[in-house]
Amino acid sequence: MTISEMQSLKQEYGFSCRFIADESGVPFGTVQKIFGGSTASPRQVTLKSLTEFFEKNTSIGKTYKNYSDAYQMNEPEAHYTGTSAYKITDDDRKLATDDQKHQNDGGKTIKDYLSLPEGTRVELIDGKFYDMAAPTTIHQHVSGLIYYQLLGFIDSNGGDCVPFDAPTDVQLDCDDKTIVQPDVLVVCDRDKITEARIVGAPDLVVEVVSPSNWNIDTFIKFKKYKKAGVREYWIILPRQQKIVVFCFEKSDDFVEYTFNDKVPVGIWEGKCEVDFKRIYENIKFLYEKSGNASN
Repeated sequence: MTISEMQSLKQEYGFSCRFIADESGVPFGTVQKIFGGSTASPRQVTLKSLTEFFEKNTSIGKTYKNYSDAYQMNEPEAHYTGTSAYKITDDDRKLATDDQKHQNDGGKTIKDYLSLPEGTRVELIDGKFYDMAAPTTIHQHVSGLIYYQLLGFIDSNGGDCVPFDAPTDVQLDCDDKTIVQPDVLVVCDRDKITEARIVGAPDLVVEVVSPSNWNIDTFIKFKKYKKAGVREYWIILPRQQKIVVFCFEKSDDFVEYTFNDKVPVGIWEGKCEVDFKRIYENIKFLYEKSGNASN
Protein backbone atom coordinates (compact mmCIF):
# COMPACT_ATOMS: atom_id res chain seq x y z
CA MET A 1 0.00 0.00 0.00
CA THR A 2 1.33 3.44 -0.90
CA ILE A 3 1.58 6.42 1.46
CA SER A 4 -0.95 8.23 -0.72
CA GLU A 5 -3.45 5.40 -0.31
CA MET A 6 -2.87 5.37 3.43
CA GLN A 7 -3.33 9.13 3.61
CA SER A 8 -6.67 8.79 1.85
CA LEU A 9 -7.83 6.05 4.23
CA LYS A 10 -6.64 8.03 7.23
CA GLN A 11 -8.78 10.96 6.14
CA GLU A 12 -11.86 8.88 5.34
CA TYR A 13 -11.82 6.97 8.61
CA GLY A 14 -10.69 9.88 10.75
CA PHE A 15 -7.78 8.04 12.37
CA SER A 16 -5.50 10.26 14.44
CA CYS A 17 -1.74 9.84 14.29
CA ARG A 18 -1.88 8.77 17.92
CA PHE A 19 -4.33 5.95 17.21
CA ILE A 20 -2.30 4.76 14.20
CA ALA A 21 0.86 4.73 16.28
CA ASP A 22 -0.73 2.87 19.18
CA GLU A 23 -2.28 0.18 17.00
CA SER A 24 0.54 -0.27 14.47
CA GLY A 25 3.54 -0.12 16.80
CA VAL A 26 5.16 2.59 14.67
CA PRO A 27 6.53 5.42 16.86
CA PHE A 28 4.21 8.40 17.14
CA GLY A 29 6.83 10.83 15.87
CA THR A 30 7.43 8.69 12.79
CA VAL A 31 3.70 8.50 12.04
CA GLN A 32 3.42 12.29 12.34
CA LYS A 33 6.32 12.80 9.94
CA ILE A 34 4.95 10.35 7.38
CA PHE A 35 1.42 11.77 7.31
CA GLY A 36 2.69 15.31 7.70
CA GLY A 37 4.71 14.92 4.50
CA SER A 38 8.19 15.38 5.97
CA THR A 39 9.11 11.71 5.50
CA ALA A 40 8.46 10.63 1.91
CA SER A 41 10.31 7.30 1.93
CA PRO A 42 9.88 5.43 5.22
CA ARG A 43 11.63 2.16 5.89
CA GLN A 44 10.13 -1.01 4.45
CA VAL A 45 9.38 -2.43 7.90
CA THR A 46 7.48 0.76 8.75
CA LEU A 47 5.47 0.55 5.54
CA LYS A 48 4.64 -3.07 6.31
CA SER A 49 3.40 -2.23 9.81
CA LEU A 50 1.27 0.67 8.55
CA THR A 51 -0.16 -1.42 5.72
CA GLU A 52 -1.17 -4.12 8.19
CA PHE A 53 -2.80 -1.48 10.38
CA PHE A 54 -4.94 -0.08 7.56
CA GLU A 55 -5.88 -3.51 6.25
CA LYS A 56 -6.98 -4.54 9.73
CA ASN A 57 -8.82 -1.38 10.73
CA THR A 58 -10.48 -0.06 7.60
CA SER A 59 -12.39 -3.05 6.24
CA ILE A 60 -11.05 -2.16 2.79
CA GLY A 61 -13.69 -2.69 0.14
CA LYS A 62 -16.53 -2.49 2.66
CA THR A 63 -18.73 0.54 3.16
CA TYR A 64 -21.98 0.86 4.98
CA LYS A 65 -24.86 3.14 4.09
CA ASN A 66 -26.10 3.27 7.67
CA TYR A 67 -25.12 2.33 11.20
CA SER A 68 -27.41 -0.69 11.12
CA ASP A 69 -25.44 -2.36 8.34
CA ALA A 70 -22.12 -1.81 10.10
CA TYR A 71 -23.42 -2.99 13.47
CA GLN A 72 -25.02 -6.14 12.06
CA MET A 73 -21.69 -7.02 10.48
CA ASN A 74 -20.20 -6.72 13.98
CA GLU A 75 -18.13 -3.78 12.77
CA PRO A 76 -19.80 -0.67 14.25
CA GLU A 77 -16.45 1.08 14.08
CA ALA A 78 -16.10 0.47 10.35
CA HIS A 79 -16.49 3.08 7.63
CA TYR A 80 -19.98 4.54 7.64
CA THR A 81 -20.78 6.33 4.40
CA GLY A 82 -24.34 7.53 4.88
CA THR A 83 -25.67 10.26 2.62
CA SER A 84 -22.61 12.43 3.10
CA ALA A 85 -19.56 10.25 3.73
CA TYR A 86 -17.54 10.61 6.88
CA LYS A 87 -14.52 12.39 5.52
CA ILE A 88 -12.23 14.80 7.28
CA THR A 89 -12.54 18.41 6.18
CA ASP A 90 -10.20 21.32 6.75
CA ASP A 91 -12.41 22.36 9.65
CA ASP A 92 -11.90 19.08 11.51
CA ARG A 93 -9.13 19.91 13.94
CA LYS A 94 -7.13 17.34 15.85
CA LEU A 95 -4.92 17.55 18.86
CA ALA A 96 -1.29 16.71 18.04
CA THR A 97 1.48 16.81 20.60
CA ASP A 98 4.89 15.27 21.21
CA ASP A 99 4.39 15.37 24.98
CA GLN A 100 5.90 12.17 26.35
CA LYS A 101 2.98 11.89 28.77
CA HIS A 102 0.90 10.83 25.76
CA GLN A 103 2.95 7.70 25.09
CA ASN A 104 0.38 4.92 25.38
CA ASP A 105 1.67 1.90 27.26
CA GLY A 106 -1.62 1.07 28.95
CA GLY A 107 -0.19 2.03 32.32
CA LYS A 108 -1.46 5.58 32.66
CA THR A 109 -3.56 6.54 35.67
CA ILE A 110 -5.75 9.38 36.87
CA LYS A 111 -2.61 10.88 38.42
CA ASP A 112 -1.04 11.09 34.93
CA TYR A 113 -4.29 12.50 33.55
CA LEU A 114 -4.41 15.25 36.16
CA SER A 115 -0.74 16.05 35.55
CA LEU A 116 -1.27 16.88 31.86
CA PRO A 117 -0.77 20.53 30.80
CA GLU A 118 -3.85 22.68 31.25
CA GLY A 119 -6.00 22.69 28.12
CA THR A 120 -4.85 19.26 26.90
CA ARG A 121 -7.87 17.47 25.45
CA VAL A 122 -7.62 13.74 26.10
CA GLU A 123 -9.60 10.92 27.65
CA LEU A 124 -8.09 8.08 29.66
CA ILE A 125 -9.46 4.65 28.79
CA ASP A 126 -8.04 1.48 30.31
CA GLY A 127 -4.73 3.21 31.03
CA LYS A 128 -4.34 4.73 27.55
CA PHE A 129 -4.73 8.33 26.46
CA TYR A 130 -6.98 9.12 23.49
CA ASP A 131 -6.79 12.53 21.87
CA MET A 132 -9.99 14.55 21.53
CA ALA A 133 -10.58 16.76 18.51
CA ALA A 134 -11.82 20.28 19.12
CA PRO A 135 -15.60 20.19 18.58
CA THR A 136 -17.20 21.86 15.58
CA THR A 137 -19.94 24.47 15.96
CA ILE A 138 -22.57 21.93 14.84
CA HIS A 139 -21.26 19.46 17.42
CA GLN A 140 -21.48 22.07 20.19
CA HIS A 141 -24.96 23.21 19.24
CA VAL A 142 -26.35 19.68 19.00
CA SER A 143 -24.97 18.61 22.38
CA GLY A 144 -26.00 21.90 24.01
CA LEU A 145 -29.57 21.69 22.75
CA ILE A 146 -29.89 18.05 23.87
CA TYR A 147 -28.67 19.07 27.33
CA TYR A 148 -31.15 21.97 27.39
CA GLN A 149 -34.12 19.69 26.64
CA LEU A 150 -33.07 17.12 29.24
CA LEU A 151 -32.59 19.86 31.82
CA GLY A 152 -36.04 21.27 31.03
CA PHE A 153 -37.67 17.89 31.60
CA ILE A 154 -35.86 17.40 34.93
CA ASP A 155 -36.72 20.90 36.10
CA SER A 156 -40.38 20.31 35.29
CA ASN A 157 -40.64 16.81 36.78
CA GLY A 158 -38.26 16.85 39.70
CA GLY A 159 -36.47 13.75 40.95
CA ASP A 160 -32.86 13.00 41.75
CA CYS A 161 -31.48 12.90 38.20
CA VAL A 162 -28.89 15.54 37.31
CA PRO A 163 -27.76 16.38 33.74
CA PHE A 164 -24.21 17.40 32.87
CA ASP A 165 -22.49 18.50 29.70
CA ALA A 166 -18.85 18.45 28.60
CA PRO A 167 -16.28 18.82 29.89
CA THR A 168 -17.32 16.78 32.93
CA ASP A 169 -14.89 14.10 34.09
CA VAL A 170 -16.42 10.65 34.59
CA GLN A 171 -14.39 8.06 36.50
CA LEU A 172 -16.27 5.34 34.69
CA ASP A 173 -15.04 2.11 36.29
CA CYS A 174 -14.44 3.57 39.77
CA ASP A 175 -10.74 2.72 39.31
CA ASP A 176 -7.77 4.89 38.37
CA LYS A 177 -7.52 3.75 34.73
CA THR A 178 -10.46 5.45 33.00
CA ILE A 179 -11.63 9.07 32.84
CA VAL A 180 -13.99 10.03 30.00
CA GLN A 181 -15.83 13.23 29.13
CA PRO A 182 -19.17 12.44 27.46
CA ASP A 183 -20.84 15.25 25.54
CA VAL A 184 -24.01 14.92 27.62
CA LEU A 185 -24.82 12.66 30.55
CA VAL A 186 -27.49 12.12 33.18
CA VAL A 187 -26.75 10.76 36.65
CA CYS A 188 -29.67 9.64 38.84
CA ASP A 189 -27.66 8.34 41.80
CA ARG A 190 -26.40 11.49 43.48
CA ASP A 191 -23.91 9.50 45.57
CA LYS A 192 -21.87 9.19 42.35
CA ILE A 193 -21.53 12.98 42.07
CA THR A 194 -18.49 14.56 43.72
CA GLU A 195 -17.15 18.07 43.42
CA ALA A 196 -14.30 16.90 41.16
CA ARG A 197 -16.05 14.35 38.95
CA ILE A 198 -18.67 11.65 38.48
CA VAL A 199 -17.54 8.35 40.03
CA GLY A 200 -19.30 5.40 38.41
CA ALA A 201 -21.49 4.85 35.37
CA PRO A 202 -24.03 7.54 34.38
CA ASP A 203 -27.57 6.40 33.60
CA LEU A 204 -27.63 8.09 30.18
CA VAL A 205 -24.65 8.98 27.99
CA VAL A 206 -24.85 10.95 24.74
CA GLU A 207 -21.87 11.24 22.38
CA VAL A 208 -21.92 13.51 19.32
CA VAL A 209 -19.62 11.91 16.76
CA SER A 210 -16.94 13.84 14.92
CA PRO A 211 -15.07 12.32 11.96
CA SER A 212 -11.90 12.05 14.01
CA ASN A 213 -13.54 10.28 16.97
CA TRP A 214 -15.85 7.93 15.04
CA ASN A 215 -13.88 4.82 15.99
CA ILE A 216 -13.62 5.81 19.66
CA ASP A 217 -17.31 6.66 20.21
CA THR A 218 -18.78 3.76 18.24
CA PHE A 219 -16.40 1.02 19.27
CA ILE A 220 -13.98 1.71 22.14
CA LYS A 221 -16.27 3.82 24.34
CA PHE A 222 -19.33 1.83 23.25
CA LYS A 223 -17.85 -1.29 24.84
CA LYS A 224 -16.67 0.60 27.91
CA TYR A 225 -20.05 2.20 28.58
CA LYS A 226 -21.89 -1.09 28.18
CA LYS A 227 -19.50 -2.99 30.46
CA ALA A 228 -19.45 -0.23 33.09
CA GLY A 229 -23.23 -0.33 33.52
CA VAL A 230 -24.46 2.69 31.56
CA ARG A 231 -28.17 2.09 31.11
CA GLU A 232 -28.67 4.00 27.86
CA TYR A 233 -26.24 5.22 25.19
CA TRP A 234 -26.99 7.60 22.32
CA ILE A 235 -24.64 8.03 19.37
CA ILE A 236 -25.41 11.20 17.43
CA LEU A 237 -24.25 11.31 13.79
CA PRO A 238 -24.54 15.00 12.79
CA ARG A 239 -23.46 14.63 9.17
CA GLN A 240 -25.91 11.80 8.59
CA GLN A 241 -28.50 13.56 10.80
CA LYS A 242 -29.16 10.32 12.64
CA ILE A 243 -29.35 9.10 16.22
CA VAL A 244 -28.53 5.54 17.29
CA VAL A 245 -30.01 4.56 20.66
CA PHE A 246 -28.95 1.59 22.80
CA CYS A 247 -30.94 0.70 25.93
CA PHE A 248 -28.42 -1.73 27.39
CA GLU A 249 -30.58 -2.76 30.36
CA LYS A 250 -33.32 -3.99 28.02
CA SER A 251 -31.60 -5.31 24.91
CA ASP A 252 -28.38 -5.41 22.89
CA ASP A 253 -30.33 -4.17 19.88
CA PHE A 254 -30.61 -0.52 18.94
CA VAL A 255 -33.10 1.86 17.38
CA GLU A 256 -32.08 4.38 14.72
CA TYR A 257 -33.78 7.78 14.46
CA THR A 258 -33.37 10.83 12.23
CA PHE A 259 -33.27 14.57 12.83
CA ASN A 260 -37.01 14.60 11.96
CA ASP A 261 -37.91 12.51 15.01
CA LYS A 262 -38.68 12.89 18.67
CA VAL A 263 -36.42 10.42 20.47
CA PRO A 264 -37.82 8.89 23.70
CA VAL A 265 -35.50 8.70 26.70
CA GLY A 266 -35.50 5.10 27.87
CA ILE A 267 -34.34 5.71 31.44
CA TRP A 268 -37.59 7.67 31.94
CA GLU A 269 -39.74 5.16 30.02
CA GLY A 270 -40.29 7.60 27.16
CA LYS A 271 -41.92 10.26 29.34
CA CYS A 272 -39.25 12.62 28.04
CA GLU A 273 -38.66 13.00 24.30
CA VAL A 274 -35.82 14.95 22.74
CA ASP A 275 -37.18 16.80 19.73
CA PHE A 276 -34.47 16.59 17.07
CA LYS A 277 -36.58 18.37 14.48
CA ARG A 278 -36.56 21.36 16.80
CA ILE A 279 -32.81 20.98 17.28
CA TYR A 280 -32.26 20.85 13.54
CA GLU A 281 -34.31 23.98 12.96
CA ASN A 282 -32.05 25.81 15.40
CA ILE A 283 -28.87 24.83 13.57
CA LYS A 284 -30.12 24.48 10.00
CA PHE A 285 -28.20 27.61 9.01
CA LEU A 286 -24.94 25.84 9.81
CA TYR A 287 -25.87 22.91 7.56
CA GLU A 288 -26.82 25.36 4.82
CA LYS A 289 -23.39 26.97 5.03
CA SER A 290 -21.74 23.57 4.63
CA GLY A 291 -24.09 22.54 1.81
CA ASN A 292 -25.51 19.60 3.82
CA ALA A 293 -28.95 20.94 4.69
CA SER A 294 -31.83 18.49 4.34
CA ASN A 295 -34.96 19.42 2.44
